[in-house]
Amino acid sequence: MVRLRLKRFGRTHKPQYRLNAIDQRNPRDGRSLEELGSYDPTNADESKQFNLKAERIQYWLSVGAQPTPTVVGLLKKAGIVAKAE
Repeated sequence: MVRLRLKRFGRTHKPQYRLNAIDQRNPRDGRSLEELGSYDPTNADESKQFNLKAERIQYWLSVGAQPTPTVVGLLKKAGIVAKAE
């Protein structure tokens, strides 16, 4: 199964993440199928924290990719996935 999950980059205490479509059997920082954007939680300006390819994320969700709970929260915060009511 394909999952949408985060890969961690950056140095100690300065994390940066890349959102990737990855086969669930691969390790967290292993080979990905496609890079879908980036997330920088340390950036003070919330509008610059996300750099996501919304069309490609919607494509992967439409073909059955399952986002991790953390990614679901980020996608809701970025406005790509509708908030649960």
